[in-house]
Amino acid sequence: MFQGLGEKLQETFKRLKGKGKLTEADVNEAMREVRLALLEADVNFRVVKNFVAKVKERAIGQEVMESLSPGQHVVKIVHEEIINLMGGEASKIQISPKPPTVILLAGLQGAGKTTHAAKLAVMLKKQGKHPLLVACDIYRPAAIKQLQVLGEQTKTPVFSLAGSTPEEIARASLDYANSQGLDVVIVDTAGRLHVNEELMTELRDIKASVQPQEILLVVDAMTGQDAVNVAQAFHEQLGIDGVILTKLDGDTRGGAALSVKAVTGCPIKFAGTGEKLDALEPFYPERIASRILGMGDVLTLIEKAQEAFDNKKAQEMEQKLRKQEFTLDDFLDQMQQLKKMGPLNSILEMIPGVGKSLKDVKIDEKDMGHVEAIIRAMTPEERRKPALIKDSRKRRISRGSGTSIQEVGRLLKQYEQFQKMMKQFAGSGGIGIPGKVKKGPKGKKPDFRFPFA
Repeated sequence: MFQGLGEKLQETFKRLKGKGKLTEADVNEAMREVRLALLEADVNFRVVKNFVAKVKERAIGQEVMESLSPGQHVVKIVHEEIINLMGGEASKIQISPKPPTVILLAGLQGAGKTTHAAKLAVMLKKQGKHPLLVACDIYRPAAIKQLQVLGEQTKTPVFSLAGSTPEEIARASLDYANSQGLDVVIVDTAGRLHVNEELMTELRDIKASVQPQEILLVVDAMTGQDAVNVAQAFHEQLGIDGVILTKLDGDTRGGAALSVKAVTGCPIKFAGTGEKLDALEPFYPERIASRILGMGDVLTLIEKAQEAFDNKKAQEMEQKLRKQEFTLDDFLDQMQQLKKMGPLNSILEMIPGVGKSLKDVKIDEKDMGHVEAIIRAMTPEERRKPALIKDSRKRRISRGSGTSIQEVGRLLKQYEQFQKMMKQFAGSGGIGIPGKVKKGPKGKKPDFRFPFA
């Protein structure tokens, strides 16, 4: 996400950092580049105008001119203003002092309300809550069935009421939640292809009947300024408390994320970052601003690692690495945990400096699938003692995994190299499993390979 905007801004500030002293002309030129980059990213033009004016006012002031590193100081100002543009601090869900807390999801048809109702339930369950999904979309074919299937997948109860209006279903769900000891009610409502009075009347009726603590608008980040216009229309007619921005992982421009708060006054509370039901993250303006400017996002990386990796297993793995007892079974287990953190590209982008340095590196995540298939095609004994694998076994493993004999041989060779490397590192602290960047011929992009791939 924000790939195009991030690259342009980073290139602009790279030129500023190279100057020992900044003149007003330098700042003006940089701000022209910033303005163009933001407009190309589909940021609202009024937002761009105000943003550039604020940065320029601060950048030409004494605080920069008297700085020992004025270029870096301008980057600091831009970083702070991007954070302010997106709302400053992360905005949390308001929890009712008397359960249940009611969260009403609204949005246009196809925005992803039903899926994100389930994603929100998954997130709340991790926080110790007991949510209930409520099916109030009685118009779209199979909408209720879809919510029920998602409820089964996430082990979340679903409430529906045949032959009733959305308002009646929502009101009855509160009694059901109280009787079952459920403390959060997530109401999935119907959408339309456009904002109309019929949709708004129905939503206002539901709002009046259940008095939600949160009204969250689900909008598609890929629609750019249309997402901002939809948010503004809903807020004016319904009064929303926040936004769930979906498909943010696929939005390389980022205009909607940078415009919603400034235009509507409503914060982005969550961001959908993938298709899986756990791919919903709290929206942290400071972390997003750091990613845009190539500063990484270490805090999110740590949180993802803590969720994905088991502490007990990590300690056992460290002991195995120190004793050089790391087997292909262990590697397969580590790979499974790494996959829980999300796409490898997005993980690398969170490491300061790495995302930028590897922007031209080809990362083929199919390598991970090939490695997994090869290891699973081995017998338990072969995984423990790869030295047993000779030509006939390689042929059997390649057939069983759907890969070539060369790929099997490459995995075994790199495993052997890894074992030698671990002997060198044994006894040192903080042993990790490094990736491998394979340099290609001169003039060609390097080829990133996952360990042993």
